[in-house]
Amino acid sequence: MGKEIAIKAEGIIKAFGARTVLNGINLEIYKGETFVIMGGSGCGKSTLLRHMIGSIKPDSGKVYLLGQDITGLPEDDMDKIKKRIGMSFQGSALFDSMTVGENVSLPLREHTKLEDSIINIMVKMKLELVGLRGFDDLMPSELSGGMKKRVGLARAIAMDPEIIFYDEPTAGLDPIVAGVIDKLILDLSQKLNITSVVVTHDMGSVFRIADRIAMLYEGRVVEVGTKEEIKQSKDEIVRQFISGNPDGPIKFFQQKDNYLDQLTK
Repeated sequence: MGKEIAIKAEGIIKAFGARTVLNGINLEIYKGETFVIMGGSGCGKSTLLRHMIGSIKPDSGKVYLLGQDITGLPEDDMDKIKKRIGMSFQGSALFDSMTVGENVSLPLREHTKLEDSIINIMVKMKLELVGLRGFDDLMPSELSGGMKKRVGLARAIAMDPEIIFYDEPTAGLDPIVAGVIDKLILDLSQKLNITSVVVTHDMGSVFRIADRIAMLYEGRVVEVGTKEEIKQSKDEIVRQFISGNPDGPIKFFQQKDNYLDQLTK
């Protein structure tokens, strides 16, 4: 019996003006796995993530989320599906004017009719899961960057989602705090049986948390595999990216600079 598919991208093409950002993306993400989408800046990974959560539509192709084709789904039906997913944003996206507890409770207040007493209990439970018990009344300005990330995670799991999407979860964090966030992603996935989709270019994070990895380059999927398969890849693009070698098929845009020429004239 095959693995149950949580997310499927089928021939996704997306262009912005003359630039094609996604050029025929095909992917299957299985229920319960931690799936990492990696690649350099501008490769299309964040755009792909936005397609998966239904915030933008492809020019052609289809996205299936939890068994439903969301490509042309009416807004009311899409709202029902969005209640089954969570999103952890790169910058945490906390409201500065709200306490930690108020930030975490937002999805519950927007999408349920639960009494305040029940919501408060659920908020405490979610904060406990991310190691922030007793932080309910603090303001975001009183928290470190790593703590803000954890509050963002607590909010992402507030509705007990089946899938959580993470956009650069370790960006801007020191290596130790990044390791804490990675462990937390794994713990939440295992304890809550959540499908995790992580967009990142942090190679340390990739090899700590991934069950499988997709490498994107110039809007295409170059390779998909387990950690060991990616580490042993023969593809020159994959090998260059994971090694950080400046020399290879991945070319970086270099704008001509006439400054030195001017100095020598």
